[in-house]
Amino acid sequence: MQIIDTHTHLYLEQFVDDVDKVIERAINSGIDKFIFPAIDSSYLSEMLELEKKYPKNIHLMSGLHPVSVKENYKEELDVVVKSLNAHKYVAIGEIGIDLYWDKTFLKEQQEAFEFQIRLAISNDLPIVIHCREGFDEIFEILDAEKCSKLRGVFHCFTGTLEQANRAIGLGFLLGIGGVVTFKNGGIDKFINQIDIKNIVLETDSPYLSPVPFRGKRNESSYITYVLSKLSGLYEMSEIEIADITTKNASKIFNL
Repeated sequence: MQIIDTHTHLYLEQFVDDVDKVIERAINSGIDKFIFPAIDSSYLSEMLELEKKYPKNIHLMSGLHPVSVKENYKEELDVVVKSLNAHKYVAIGEIGIDLYWDKTFLKEQQEAFEFQIRLAISNDLPIVIHCREGFDEIFEILDAEKCSKLRGVFHCFTGTLEQANRAIGLGFLLGIGGVVTFKNGGIDKFINQIDIKNIVLETDSPYLSPVPFRGKRNESSYITYVLSKLSGLYEMSEIEIADITTKNASKIFNL
């Protein structure tokens, strides 16, 4: 059984003491590929270092996270542009709108999102969307930028069935992780109405640990709990779901 963790931040400080063991545990659990989303330029060296150490397993995205969009966002976007010329990436992400923590830089977030969508289109790369309390704003921009090359993943999808279908209609897959195991997560109530061909698996490590690890550090090996939950919801074998979602991820990220 082969599984791809399409969204994991194993380069963060939470893993500084045991990242090799974390990766080993994941590989022993069937997760042999890890896709790292970008946050901002301050983490680039750590991402590149781990990719160099595990070239067959780790793939990188380039991008500016909406929470990192501040006064210097144009400088950060310049780094993204330069990085695309210097290195091979599988996506632009994670990018989008986050209005949960702070709405001060909404305009800048929108501009950064639009810029990075166009950057992805010009480089024929998928985008990975971070959306927190910003579905309306994100769909408005996606509708405006819609074209045949615009595609990607709604990371950590937490919207409604209607929003899920709208995202899929725009050419996006849904990234499903630990939230599907939460008692009040919501998406477990309708996810089996979404064709599994539109789903990819993720952890968002070190965040959003699935039950029974909720509240503790998440890691890529825990994706097996997400797989188990989806197996029950879809009434399909874990092997079948792993096979389909792995093919989905391989296709969208051109692995």
